[in-house]
Amino acid sequence: MLLLEKIKRPRMLRSNYDITVFQTPKYGEDKGYQKVYRISIEANNHEEALYETFRIFNVPDLLPSDYKGRYMATRDVIFIDEGRRGHFYYRLQPNGWKRINRILLH
Repeated sequence: MLLLEKIKRPRMLRSNYDITVFQTPKYGEDKGYQKVYRISIEANNHEEALYETFRIFNVPDLLPSDYKGRYMATRDVIFIDEGRRGHFYYRLQPNGWKRINRILLH
């Protein structure tokens, strides 16, 4: 489905999303999120941006060389900053990404 969307939609209509990955120091915690990495990803929508981000941070060959965090897992948070269009937080749940209002930083 994603491949078909890329074929249908021209490259110039895609957007660059400013994405920040937040993780807790220990896996499974609910508080104390820390900024782990910031990246810009080109995608059609938030769903595709979340998919690409998850793929980058879970495939060893795609991991950025300066990335110091762990593989992306449940309860990790992705922050998408669209400037004037808004700020969006997504938390990885066992059944997929869920939009949340905010996160608790330390």
